[in-house]
Amino acid sequence: MTKAQRLALKAASILWVIWGLVHALAGIMIISGDVVSGFQAIGDAVDPVALEGPYHAAVGAVLNQHAWNLLWFGIVTIVGAVFIWREMMTAIWVTAMVGGLADLGYFMFIDLGGYANFFPGTLMTIISATAIVLSFWVWYPTQKILSGT
Repeated sequence: MTKAQRLALKAASILWVIWGLVHALAGIMIISGDVVSGFQAIGDAVDPVALEGPYHAAVGAVLNQHAWNLLWFGIVTIVGAVFIWREMMTAIWVTAMVGGLADLGYFMFIDLGGYANFFPGTLMTIISATAIVLSFWVWYPTQKILSGT
């Protein structure tokens, strides 16, 4: 592995830690808050008045389930970042699937819907995409070397 590839993995690891911390914190904040503030935090480009309740308890449960997912997505990407830092190639795939697929859903339904501001939402999507690109830039040629092609 070249020095540039090692540096790319370190950068990807740092990006995943940032992404993971933001998402884990968001999960904790949403679970510990009320339904209205949770929706207002997620859809921060929407007029807050438009998101005021009252909401049925089931809506709050669905929001908390989403927040739980944010929390574990964040934790898994932080753990994955440690293994990427240590140049473990499998961690690139696992972390990209968890963080990348989580952000893909966010991008399709929240970003493209125009419900979120650039910071922090869209920026987190850019961070995860950059981490994925950097990681796979290292992974692909490494696998070709290992397979002998």
